[in-house]
Amino acid sequence: MESIAHSTTIRIDDATPASAASMETERVLVSAIIPCLNEELTIGICIRKALDAFSRRGIKGEVVVGDNGSTDKSVEIAQKLGARVVHQPVKGYGAAISAAVEAAEGKYLIMADADDSYDWSQLGDFIDGLELGADFVMGNRFAGGIEPGAMPLLHRYLGNPVLSTIARWLHKSPIRDFHCGMRGFTREAFQKIGARSTGMEFASEMIINAHRAGLDIREVPIKLHPDKRDRAPHLRSFRDGWRHLRLIIAHAPDTLYLIPGLTLLVTGTVGLALLSAGPIQFNGHYFGIHFVALASMSTLIGLSRHCWACWPKWPSPSITRFRKDASSPGSNEGARSNGWLAEVS
Repeated sequence: MESIAHSTTIRIDDATPASAASMETERVLVSAIIPCLNEELTIGICIRKALDAFSRRGIKGEVVVGDNGSTDKSVEIAQKLGARVVHQPVKGYGAAISAAVEAAEGKYLIMADADDSYDWSQLGDFIDGLELGADFVMGNRFAGGIEPGAMPLLHRYLGNPVLSTIARWLHKSPIRDFHCGMRGFTREAFQKIGARSTGMEFASEMIINAHRAGLDIREVPIKLHPDKRDRAPHLRSFRDGWRHLRLIIAHAPDTLYLIPGLTLLVTGTVGLALLSAGPIQFNGHYFGIHFVALASMSTLIGLSRHCWACWPKWPSPSITRFRKDASSPGSNEGARSNGWLAEVS
């Protein structure tokens, strides 16, 4: 996966001098992180809902929009409503989120889409979870309800359930809705997660790395609404589904390769050792040359699978260079916490 920690220049447009001055006198508690690419119809709705949620709770909050090259009036609308806009030239959902998080000042960070499919008025549920000690709070659309037309049937009954089941099995995760786009986390948690994917698979990488880091992850039910855009969604079902699946599998070499590989390797080696002196009979069964071939095949397959399990963890020159770059001033601290993970692609 491509690292974005030190490869681009990100420009930040502050909302107004007055808002900047107020930030200096009062600590921002919550930052609403909104990735955006041509969302002029809905970005204003989302920003207003987030600001209203801050007002109702009586807390200091900010809205940070990670703009991914909008050519409509999205940026203008966001700035007029008091949001800070971060311009991320690297294309992709993960790139936009990472840029906005890097510029955010809040203790708690809550992210969701800009199409009003997630209700930004529900910020309080995520804040409550974080205040109660969670490091990472995930929304669960299947527990909170999915309104008619809010999710394509292919995603609802095949894509999301299948990918979530595979991810839960491979990564021993209790999360029921692995790909919910509304989630909250602490700044420290995001640094420990160190997700570096630039595309939609960034969402899966966040949860996988959160489990690896031993973070306290909780779920809250949320409702998914039909989006209010007038164009096709940026999500591409099969392309992005494959990218999610590829990342989920690549991050689980022990389960997929190491354990089966060692089992085959040991079984084959023992079989070859027993048959090395010639055919044997056991409990009335004859084991001869055919079982030598079978044991040899088991040994070779087991050895190759074991190598596949070790390969992602083996330092390579490109990983070494990345680690050197990541240790330089101004680099993304979180990107160093899982050095080899994002290199498997």
